[in-house]
Amino acid sequence: MNIKPLGDRILVKPLRQEDVTKSGIVLPDTAEKEKKEQGEVIAIGEGDKIKKLKLKVGDKVLFGKYAGDEVEFNSVDGGAGKVDYKFLKDEDVLGIVE
Repeated sequence: MNIKPLGDRILVKPLRQEDVTKSGIVLPDTAEKEKKEQGEVIAIGEGDKIKKLKLKVGDKVLFGKYAGDEVEFNSVDGGAGKVDYKFLKDEDVLGIVE
């Protein structure tokens, strides 16, 4: 399945990171935290604002924890099972991780 974001939106696959305390306790994603999230750009819309960010597929971007709209699709890379994605607007992207 190919998914093409419209306008000034991008499709991102969030990268899940487990937080581990110094004593070795693993904090699940559901723990209250306001950290920013990272994701890999899967597809990019054709809007003028998103083009100005000069993003490309495969870039890792930083965005707010509650930014964007979550959707669940079959894996776009042909893998088995359902995968969570996020549609982000141009203003939701905080930066590119290099």
